[in-house]
Order: sequence, then structure tokens, then C-alpha cells
Amino acid sequence: MLTILVIVGGGLGTFLLGMKHLSEGLQAVSGSGLRRFMSVATTHRLAGVGTGVLSTMIVQSSSIITVMVVGFVSSGLMNLSQAINVIIGSNIGTTATAWLIAFAPDVKMLGLCVVLVGAALYFFQGRERLHDIGLALMGLGCIFMGLYWMKEGMEPVRSMPAVVEAFKSLDATTAWGLVKCVLVSLVFTAVVQSSAATTAIAMTLAQQGLLSFEAAAATVFGMNIGTTMTAWLAAFNGSAEARQTALAHTLFNVVGTVIIIPFFVPVLLPLATSFFPHSADAVIVNGVTTYPHVAAPMAAVHTLFNVITTLFFLPFSRQFAALVSRMIKSNPAEKPHLSALRMSSHISPVIACDQALLEVEFMRDSDIELLAAAGKVISGDAAGRDEEHMLHREGVLDNVQREVTEFLGKIMVKRAPAAVSARVRRLLRLSDELESISDETATILKATRRLRKGGQDFSAQSRQALLDVHAIISAFAEAASRLVKSPRPPFDLAALQATAHDIGERIRSARRRQLDRVGPDDPDSPVRVLAELDVLNAYERIRSCYINIVETLAGGK
Repeated sequence: MLTILVIVGGGLGTFLLGMKHLSEGLQAVSGSGLRRFMSVATTHRLAGVGTGVLSTMIVQSSSIITVMVVGFVSSGLMNLSQAINVIIGSNIGTTATAWLIAFAPDVKMLGLCVVLVGAALYFFQGRERLHDIGLALMGLGCIFMGLYWMKEGMEPVRSMPAVVEAFKSLDATTAWGLVKCVLVSLVFTAVVQSSAATTAIAMTLAQQGLLSFEAAAATVFGMNIGTTMTAWLAAFNGSAEARQTALAHTLFNVVGTVIIIPFFVPVLLPLATSFFPHSADAVIVNGVTTYPHVAAPMAAVHTLFNVITTLFFLPFSRQFAALVSRMIKSNPAEKPHLSALRMSSHISPVIACDQALLEVEFMRDSDIELLAAAGKVISGDAAGRDEEHMLHREGVLDNVQREVTEFLGKIMVKRAPAAVSARVRRLLRLSDELESISDETATILKATRRLRKGGQDFSAQSRQALLDVHAIISAFAEAASRLVKSPRPPFDLAALQATAHDIGERIRSARRRQLDRVGPDDPDSPVRVLAELDVLNAYERIRSCYINIVETLAGGK
């Protein structure tokens, strides 16, 4: 029994590792093109379903597509109705794995050959695209090798009567037996978070004759429900929109199962086997009976179930979305600003960058707000609550910058195309510069408070000079902030650098004029001028931060 567990468990581990590498490699090859494809091809419900089908076939993982959809909904790139259409399509697309397993020839030799080619590309090719293709091929080879070891590990089970009887108790032709098949596959899929692994094991057991065709086919219902656990992990601490997407995924599969189960034995099984009349043929080798052709009708059951469910739901997708929205209500006014970063480890690097950009944009807008408040502080128009809001928001941006850094740091350990890695570095630099800007607005407030605490205030001449500097800094900040978005509009870097240089000269000139005002005729002038210089120095650092942002967006180091 220990030997069987080691071989089957090792085969399952190899299979899951292969799925991981295959998905990561294909995502890296597709890059941001997959993101653009998913975000654009959702203009119509049929286009949304087609997007889900093709995207899932490309990355060979409905879990990845589901998490991407949750990210899109959180980002506002998709509404719930569009997300439902893509999820419906991903359920169909994930059946491609079942067909791949069903029609794979000698999995041992095929797996070794694919790993050989993949390793040659991965280890001996310098080009990034070939490197990623090699990773995907090695993942595919590991899938085949995992299937081989699971089949090898199952063979000794035939000589264990207790285990054989346990499998025979899963009789899908009875109501209780069907429920047991669904529950077992549901729990197993939820634990391993891979419907493909459940499919592979069910097909292996059916081919070995340990599990009846009906019972193996019935695992389709449980695995479709169990795989929705990934969406819940992605949306658990996220926004209401993300939880709506996860709930829609679960309800779709649960309701589909309830609708199809009554027709499973009398309609669905005969229809699937009619496409493959020799599926029940047994092959006897060395006295061992196997059913090598039973996998194909199982794949057909998987596909038919998802296609029929899609045809039933598709005309009512908008009404279904409205129902889900009523079950989990969203309140944009109370949406936590960091909710977009609360995603699971399944999130792809491309979507992770989109989520981090949301927080960077929040920091960008907050800095413009803080600059406007700093202008009110200098002019004397700021109320007490305005000043407290500035300090509070500066603290919030400190936390946001830390969250973004930690989040993107985790993404950097994942495999990502060079363009995505460069984008991660840009986002890290942007968040750092934007957080520094908020610190400088707090410096302006503290310098002003320190002056007023001593019973002084800016002179009319100094206040006007500081407000003039504030006006040109604010205009430059607005121009630079408009570039912090995706897609980024084209801009003239040289012109912005020239503007920044001119602003720097004006600040230095204002600083010299303030120093010239220190004299014996005004004993309080040193204290006042020191505060004014602190404000001017803060504006100079803000100018520097914004030109750093512009140069970072232009590709500078």
C-alpha cells in the first residue's frame, strides 16, 4: 500500500507540477496579449464565451482565467455580465485537457520526448520566447509522465479486494452512488485546486477497470463545482465585485449540475458513448483486463455537460448577473482602497500589475489632492480638518506604498516576460516617488504650523512668492500625473525636462530672494525665512520626484 501511495502520489505531484509549468510557460509566451484579448473581446455575450474558451485553451487552466476575470472585475475592466460570459466559456475550454489526456498515445515515451525538446529549449536557448516555450513543453511532458506513473501505481490495486470494493461502491447508476461520486470529486478538486488532476485520476481508474465508466463520468459534476474554490480564494478578501464573480462561477456550476443530473444516466451517457462505439471494448494483456478507450467518452461527457449548461444560461446571462448583484451588493463609497491587492497566489503577473496600477493611480490622485491642500495651507485658507486630512492621507499613502512593494515583491519571484518584469520595476519606482511627494506636502504643513506656533506668519510678499511657486509646481504635477495610467499617452520627454529645469531655476531664485530678506531691522526674519526655505525646499523635492516619474515612464533607470 505504501508503494502504491508513493507512486500514485508522486505521479499526481508530477502531473500538478506539469500543469503549473505549462500554464506559466504559456502565460509568459502570450504575455500581455492575453490580457488585451480578454479585456477587448467581451463586447458581445458570444464573444465573451469565445474569449473564455480560447483563453482557457491557451493557458490550459480555467483557474488562471477565473482569477484573471476576478482581477478584471475588481479593476473595472469588465462588468459582472461580461465576466460571467468569460467564465462560461472557460468551463468549455478546460475540457481541452480531458481530450488531450484521452487521445495521448504512449504517454511514457511521449512525455520523455516532450521533456527532452523542452529541456533543450529551456536550458540551451538564450532567446526569452524559446525559453518560455521550453518551460511549457517541459510542463506538458511532466503531465504525460504523471499520467504514466499514476497508471503504473494503480495496477497493483487490482489485487486488493478491500480497495476494489470501495471503488465499486461508487455506483453512479443509483442516486446515493451518484451523490458519493459528486462529493468525492468535489472535495478532491477543491483540495488540489485542479479539475484536470481529478479528470486524469478518474480516467486512469476507469481505464484500469477499478472504476465504472458511469462513476468516472459522474466526477465531472463534482470537479466543476470544486474548481470554483480558486475563485473564492482570489476574491475572499477582495471587493464586492470580486465576490460577485466568484459567486456567479459557483452558482453557474451548481445550478448546471442540478439541471443535468436527472438526464445523466438516460440521456448524457448514451449520447457520449454513441460517438465512440468501441469505448467499452476490453483489452487483455498478460491476464490483465483494461479499458484503454473509455477516456474518450468521458471527455465527451465533460464537454457535453458544459456546452448544454452554457446553452441554458447564455440567453439569461444579464438576468443572472442582476440576481448575483442583488445577493452580494456593492457599495462603491465604502470600497476599501487596498481591496484590489487582496488576490490569491494564482494571480498572473500581468493581472497583478494591473491591480498594483490601481493603487499607484490612487497615490497619484491623492498627491494632487494633497498639493491643492498645501496651497490652502500657505494662503491661510485651510481649516483644521483640512490639515488633519493631509496628515491622515500621508499616513495612508505610506501604507499603500508598503502594500504595493510587498505585493509586487511576491510577483517578482514568479516567472514573467521581460516586459512584465520591467513594468513591475516601474510600478515600484512610481509608488516610491509618489509616497515621497506626500511626505513633502506634510513637510510644508509642518513648517507652516511651526511658524504659526511661534506667533508668526508669512509676510504678504513671501506668501505671494510661495504661491507662485506652488502654482507652477501644481501645473507640472498635473502634466506628469496624466501620464501615470495604462495605456500611457505619448509625451515629449525633452519638453518636460526643460520645464522642470525652468521650475528649478525659479525655485532657486526665490530661495535667494528669501535669504536676502534676513537683516538686523527684522529680528524675527531668520525664523520666518527658515520656514519659507523649508517650504521652497519641499517644493524643489516635489519637482524632482515628478521629473523622476516622467523619466521612469520614458524608460529611464
